[in-house]
Parts: sequence; structure tokens; C-alpha cells
Amino acid sequence: MKLPFQNKKFTLLFIAAILVVILEIAAQLGWEIPFPFSAIIYAAFVLGFGYQIIINGFKNLFKLKFGSVSLLMLVAVAGAFYLGEYSEGAVVMVLYVLGETLEDVGVDNSKSALENLVNKAPRLVYIKDIPEPVQIDKIQIGSIVKIKPGELIPMDGKIVTGASSIDESAITGEPISKNKSLGDLVFAGTLNNEGYIEIETTKLSADTTFSKIIKLTFQATANKSEKQKFIQKFAKKYTPAILILAVICFLVSAFILHHEWKEALNQAISLLVIGCPCALVISTPVSIYAAIGNASSQGAIIKGGKFLEELAEIKALALDKTRTITFGQPVVSDIIMLNGTSKEELLACTAGAEQFSEHPVAQAIVFASEKEGFQPHHAHKYKSISGKGAIAECLICKDETITAGTLDFVGEKEKIQQEEKDIVTKLSHEGKTSVVVSFGKGVAGILGLVDEIKSDSAAAIHELKKIGVEPIMLTGDNQFAGNYIGQKAGIDKVYGNLLPEGKSKKIEELQQQFGSVAMVGDGINDAPALAKSNVGIAMGAAGSDVAIETANVALMNDKLSLIPFIIRLGRATVKQIKVNTYGAIIVKVLVAILAFSGYSSLVLAILADVGVMILVILLSLRLRSFK
Repeated sequence: MKLPFQNKKFTLLFIAAILVVILEIAAQLGWEIPFPFSAIIYAAFVLGFGYQIIINGFKNLFKLKFGSVSLLMLVAVAGAFYLGEYSEGAVVMVLYVLGETLEDVGVDNSKSALENLVNKAPRLVYIKDIPEPVQIDKIQIGSIVKIKPGELIPMDGKIVTGASSIDESAITGEPISKNKSLGDLVFAGTLNNEGYIEIETTKLSADTTFSKIIKLTFQATANKSEKQKFIQKFAKKYTPAILILAVICFLVSAFILHHEWKEALNQAISLLVIGCPCALVISTPVSIYAAIGNASSQGAIIKGGKFLEELAEIKALALDKTRTITFGQPVVSDIIMLNGTSKEELLACTAGAEQFSEHPVAQAIVFASEKEGFQPHHAHKYKSISGKGAIAECLICKDETITAGTLDFVGEKEKIQQEEKDIVTKLSHEGKTSVVVSFGKGVAGILGLVDEIKSDSAAAIHELKKIGVEPIMLTGDNQFAGNYIGQKAGIDKVYGNLLPEGKSKKIEELQQQFGSVAMVGDGINDAPALAKSNVGIAMGAAGSDVAIETANVALMNDKLSLIPFIIRLGRATVKQIKVNTYGAIIVKVLVAILAFSGYSSLVLAILADVGVMILVILLSLRLRSFK
């Protein structure tokens, strides 16, 4: 976090504030600077640090813009000098400018996580066969970029030479580095930890995932929350109301309470000072920026304050199954040998046929065989029948024809027993895909495959329930598969066999039932449901332009556990905004009552106003470290 004292201008302003406060205390104790030196010295403080406020105040006065805070401050300082309270006038101006500067520091610090992304981006790139570095915006798609160990990857691309461990935390928020080798995708802004690599660029610098994150995150700070919009509208009406109240305060004090004219004017000026809406205006943006910066550092891109507020109101979360709760990659979960077939024969022969196919189910069987220590048998005469299965001849087992696929496909060649039908039905009810295998003498065995659930899914679902959010699964898979995964993850409500349009319709029904509903999916086939929900959350968005562009929240990694975190963060942000706003209003009302009663003073008003502003900033910045 950038400290304000690292800025020379702020340091000078801080010293000036301390000096004018000391002079004000001395004046209250009777040690005053004699006139006209006092007027000259305090005017120097006012003009030296508040000249911009004075200029803007006069401009707004001539334009009759009574909603301007600078006009309010101009009137307050002018009134203090007219009364001969030069030290009070200087304190008002210097502390007001200090508060404004602290406000800027607060916003800058809350944005620093975003600015760190920008500062990390390389500006020069070394291209293969070109000795001099090239500007990054001049690099074309298909260029070969050289990246040494310890250097940031400047462009999105795929590795064409070498291998390395890549730190992708700037994109995904995931601290554990990933091993990358030939053909693997890498992203701009990530760190090459170990080996020398060369990548072939796949995007222009302006179109990289890294650039999109930066662009969307900074746009988010401009995408104002409803509370921020309300407070800014409120402030425009609030400021002229304070001017009117100050006039009323003067009239009441002078003509009803019969205070001296000078004392009445002093009370009115105190009301102007405490009426400054700075703490109210800053109460929302600092909190929003701090929370968005925190989320982005964890790998969650929230596209604006209004979505943080929406997250705070979420009562139900609809989840897609594949690539959200599960990995989207099938694994062999059941190996059932029949008719005297050994496990080695079943797996090795089946894998021998399936190694010709790129289908995920086929690759899962090959992986399962190798994992068990069985090398897939050599096979030939491979033939794939779409939607049914495959046939091949094993070269290891003599005269053996391998048939693998659906029960009906194998049943075309072999007689299926009731036991085998029952096994397939049981696996189906468990949400598993069955691959029936025959070697020409009845059914040799049945392999059950399931889409493996992610390690953090059950814990994330538990956390959602813990914070009062109902998890609901919406899946295009069959109801049995949905129920099986839902049971393992801890989800009670599961709706299966839903096409994209069906998911969108179900979101509408859930909104009628729960009110505010979020949807999380992979951002592609779930796009209609993401758009229909109150908050659309794209899962594993790194590398997916569609996911980054369409969702309100883009999770750059596959961590479902980030969702309970951002919901909590949204709630904490809304709570902090309320504390800031109500706290500022209460303090201002109390001092205003004292001003009307004749018990306030400029010093008290100044301390209350600046004190509340500093407190609001410090409390809001705590969201930067919210866990």
C-alpha cells in the first residue's frame, strides 16, 4: 500500500496542517499573532494550499451553482476572515484540503491492486532472429517471442520451444505455479519461473486476457453502485440545503436566541464547515474500489460496484454441473469383470482399441489402464461407429475382436444377460456412463465412468449454505447424473435435462421464488442463464473471451470457493458503506444541533468533519485485506 508520506506535496500539506492547528490552539490560549501580520500569515496558508478551492468557489458562485462544496468552503473561509478569525479560516481551508488529499490517497490505495496489474505489463519484447527489442504494440500474431527465466510473459501464446513452471497468479489468483510444455497456452502478465521458452503469439497486445482484465477492472470503478449514485445525487441537493440552514442558523441565533451578531455568524460558519458532504461522498467509492481491488487480486474480476451490491443480496446460486462443480473430464470409476475376464485383459484390450480415438471417454479408459500398470495392447482395423462405440482387432490376444460401446451396440453381436442389464441400469442411476466390452464370447466386462467432482466443490457448497445462500444445480446432463453429483457435492435441488433456454427459464422461476439469484457456469452455453440472472458468474474464465465479456463476475481460475468469498465481500462492502454513511450523518447532525443551540465552534466543526473523513477512509481500506 502506497503511504501518503511518500508524496512530497502531501508531506508539506501535513506539516502546514499541524502548524495551523498549533497556531489556532495558541490563539485560543491568548497567544495571538498581532494584526496585520496574522491576516497576512493566515491568508498565505489559505491561498497557498486552497487557491484551487477558492477559484472553483468563485466560478460556481458566478454560475449560481449552489450545490458546490468549493462554494460552501469559500463562504466559510470568507466569513471567518470577515469576523477577524483568521486562524479559524486557515484551519478550515488547510484541513479541508488535507481531507481532500487523504480522500485521493484512499482511492489511489484502493485501486493499487489494479494499477499493479498495469505496471507489471512488459513494454518491450524480444523476437526470435531480431537483435533489438520491439515495442509490444508492434507485435503481430504468429510472432515467436523469446522469454528468459524470471521474465514476465508479454503476450498470449502457445509454447513452441522449451518448458517451464509458470506463475499465473496475476491472472487466476492461484499461488501454485503450473508446469507448461510444448503446445500449452500461456497468458500475458504471468511469470516464467524456471526454463527458457519461446512462444508463438496468438493475440495482439490489446486483445490479451491480461489487457481485458485491466480494461474491465478499471471500467468497473466507473460502473457506479446504486448507493454511490444516490449519495452523489443527495450531495447535490444537500449542499445548497446546508447553505440555507446556515442562514437560518444565523437568524435564529441572532434574532431569537439574541446572541451577539459576531457569535451568530460564527455559529453559521461552523454549520457550513460540518455540513461539508466530503465524508458522505467518499463513503461509497473508497469501499467499492478497495473491495474490487481485493477480489481482482484473488482472481475474481467484478465488473462494478452495483454487482458487489447485488452479490450482497443473493439468496440462491444456480450452478452448472460440468466444468463448474466437476472437472468436465470423465474418469473410470468402476471396473466390473464378467465371464472370467481378468482386470488386465479387460483394461489392456479395451485401451488398445480406444487409443485410436480422441474422445474423452476413450482417453479416460487408456489413462485408467496405464494407471493400473497395464500397457494398452496393440490393435488394428479400428472402426468407430458414431454414438454407439468402436471395433478393433487385438494383435496381442489372437483372433480377438474388441467391441466397446453402449449396451445396445454390443447387444447387436452378443447375447446380453439380465445381470449385465442390471449393472448398466445401476451405473446409470449413479450418474455414470457405461462402456460395455465384448471379446466375441459374451460380455467380458463393463466400465463405469463419471465426471470427477472438483476437490473444493463440496466445501464451497457447504460455505454457501452456511452464509444462507441456497445452491441449486442446473445441468444439461440427465437427471440421474445430476442427482449423483448433487449428492456428492451436497446440493439438494437438482434440475437435469436442461438446454440453455431451459436454464434461462429456470432462472426466472428461481427469481420469483428467491428474489435475487446468481448463476455460475462456463460462460459459453450458459450465456442465456448468466444474462438472465441478477449476477452472472463465469467459471475458469482465463483464456475464454466469451466468459470474460459476458459475465458480471469473471473467475479467472476454477476455484468454486471464490464464490462464497465474493458474496461475503459484497455483504461486508455494503455494511461498511452503511456504517460510513450513517456515522457521517450522525456526527454532522449532532454538531449541527450544537451550532443551532449556540454551543458549537469552528474548531469543533473542523475536527468533526476531517475526523469523520479520515475514519471513513481507514475503515473502507480494511476491505483491501478482507479474507
